[in-house]
Amino acid sequence: AKYLPENVDPNLCTHLIYAFAIVNYANNIASSEWNDVTLYSTFNALKNRNPHLITLLSVRDQDSNQFSIMLSNWTNRQTFIKSSIEFLRKYNFDGLDLDWEFKGTSETHLEEKLKFTLLCKELLEAFLAEGQSNKDARLILTATVSAQKEVIERSYNIPEISQYLDFISVKTFDFHTFKDGIARHHSPLYSGIQDEEDINSNTDSALKFWRFQGAPPEKLLMGFATYGRSFILTSSQSGVGAPANNLASPGPYTQEMGLWSYFEICLFLNGGVVQWIEDQKVPFSIKGSDWVGFDNLRSFEIKIKYLQEHGFGGAFVWALDLDDFSGYFCGQGNYPLVNHLKKWLMLGKSCINLCEFLNAYTWLHVEHL
Repeated sequence: AKYLPENVDPNLCTHLIYAFAIVNYANNIASSEWNDVTLYSTFNALKNRNPHLITLLSVRDQDSNQFSIMLSNWTNRQTFIKSSIEFLRKYNFDGLDLDWEFKGTSETHLEEKLKFTLLCKELLEAFLAEGQSNKDARLILTATVSAQKEVIERSYNIPEISQYLDFISVKTFDFHTFKDGIARHHSPLYSGIQDEEDINSNTDSALKFWRFQGAPPEKLLMGFATYGRSFILTSSQSGVGAPANNLASPGPYTQEMGLWSYFEICLFLNGGVVQWIEDQKVPFSIKGSDWVGFDNLRSFEIKIKYLQEHGFGGAFVWALDLDDFSGYFCGQGNYPLVNHLKKWLMLGKSCINLCEFLNAYTWLHVEHL
């Protein structure tokens, strides 16, 4: 289950994102792991095997608040922009992805929203100028954004940033956690019967909200998760909405509480009962007191048809290494979920299939997407 850049199929996705870089205390972009620089080389060498492949570097705050400090004034933003151009060119990336959700107080959200908009505008202007002066292809600028309505409202001026971004990857997963106190699917397509007081926490509502607020549908990428969220049930109930008060034990390979890769779910399904949530178009499984909501080939296909019917620009995958990339565990071939996604996108002629690669220090995966 170990995953490195050389394990990536360079013909599987149109774009690959390496996650994550950070903003350091000098307001420069910087690597975050000890082996990032070495992996940048092997990651971008994938373009030798697929000349059409586009690679991006994703930068996020990582809870240090340094991203917000960088946003706070023009001088800091210009320092970051200059360092980003130099960093991307030095390591042969084709663009930058901004993974940002404002987590501050309601009193400061308008200021932060404005300054993130300015950052997008100033980055694009700098990318255009740099490309023209050096006669290079202009660096790409994208953002990975929240699907939660309250976060969207406080974080993004959607009509404005949509002008500056090449595309927008919406995190239509992790809508629900064990903190809700009940077992619910983390990436439903539609609202369910248990969501009477939370009707916006689903893929359909999130994408429609982004579009209604002014994002061009062709720039919106729909999130597809190759992992499940798992909980411990606390009663004899086992359906959607059953009481659950904790995360399930870590999977044997990913070793993260309450998160199981698709290949670990395949192991769990031996002896587990798979059920279908009809109103939300996604499956879940139970075994003993463990409950896991996940996606499979059937739910991916339904979601892809939804994407195409609504004219969205493509798919955003979190993450390549969480699929059964080796084909060892599920008996469905290499990358069964992402290959299924690619097939249906090509049939529908959707243009973008974006996947992420996360360097997680001891465990590598294509973005903790």
